[in-house]
Amino acid sequence: MTQETVEQFRLRARSWLSINLPHDSGNSGRTNHDNPTDYFNRMRELQRILWDGGFAGIAWPTQYGGQGLSPQHQNVFTEECANYEMPISLNVPTFGILAATLLEFGTEDQKMRHIPRILRGEELWVQFLSEPTGGSDLAGCLTRADRDGDIFIMNGSKIWSSSAMVSDYAMCLARTNWDVPKHRGLTMFIVKIHQPGIQIEPIRMTHGATEFCQEFFDDVVIPASDVVGEIDDGWNVASRLLLHERYAVGGASIYTSGPAMTREAVGLEPPLIRLLRDLDLIDDPISRQLAIGHHVENIAHQCLVKRVSQAMAAGAMPPPAGSLLKLSHALLEIDKARVALEIGGSETVVGSGSDSIARQLGDGSLTRQAISLGGGSNEIQRNIISERLMGMPREWSGDADIAYRDVRRNNMPVRPNQTS
Repeated sequence: MTQETVEQFRLRARSWLSINLPHDSGNSGRTNHDNPTDYFNRMRELQRILWDGGFAGIAWPTQYGGQGLSPQHQNVFTEECANYEMPISLNVPTFGILAATLLEFGTEDQKMRHIPRILRGEELWVQFLSEPTGGSDLAGCLTRADRDGDIFIMNGSKIWSSSAMVSDYAMCLARTNWDVPKHRGLTMFIVKIHQPGIQIEPIRMTHGATEFCQEFFDDVVIPASDVVGEIDDGWNVASRLLLHERYAVGGASIYTSGPAMTREAVGLEPPLIRLLRDLDLIDDPISRQLAIGHHVENIAHQCLVKRVSQAMAAGAMPPPAGSLLKLSHALLEIDKARVALEIGGSETVVGSGSDSIARQLGDGSLTRQAISLGGGSNEIQRNIISERLMGMPREWSGDADIAYRDVRRNNMPVRPNQTS
């Protein structure tokens, strides 16, 4: 069967969108702080509409419910749906990070069980990676999973998990071997979130949102069939997961659908220009210079996304080049917050209505550093770029080659039977 051409697909998508999806009010990518459950239920509804219309998982394999089309078809759909309400909050982490990792490392049973449900909007996924004592040292994981026949028993805690309270499943990194160096004793698990032994505590941030959560595991039972990849090879899975995160956040993932992370990348009016209009500053030369300066930086970022993603697809750049996109996007978001505060001033704090662009940008300024931490801090990205792209010497580590049980933490060796 001949594949539908990109232009044929564009015309079909344009017609279908105009009939089946409402126009975007500008808030489809913003979690409702007061009622996240209703917000994500709406995201699920929109995803089901895409599934029923044959536009879910455009570049995903057909055997798992996708459309089996090319990245070019996905790019065209992204352009056409730019002005429509879309479930873009499902892109990160469910589609671009976790489902992409499952597609790469999952067993056939795991993929058949979960990916169609993800594409129908029936399952939301989240990452259980960071830990309260870990900082950026993801391999220093203390959450443990002890094998008992055909099951594992998990104990420990994870933190900074986005929207865990409304999600269904997680990929969770846990320590399964204490007698090898820290990177070689980890395993990745599929964890059903709402089950006995898991307690979820939302974390309230400075602007009132409770997007992030901390989880506590108390003898949680996980079937051995829910191991992703190989036992004790979880670092390999986690590394690829983080690579998918850098692609998704940087704007280069083929697994996401809907307007890009940076909305002006698909022709929508930049938020800083909207801010100028709302505050009647469109003719103010200083404000215009600030906004246009950031817009030029955004254009440069989009050029970088295109160049790096094409080079990686052609094999001209290695996968760690995704760190270039992650770092560039983080710096761009920080710059946008800075410019918004300079232009908007007090309106970004006490402007009329939480839905105003000034207040939205003000909220963004309060969380501007989050994008510089999630998926690896800016410093981590610079290390990856220097070591894996530029060939510079690897940064020294004092615990890389010793059994993890003998690594000293707070002047005490870590023991797997410690409960604190």
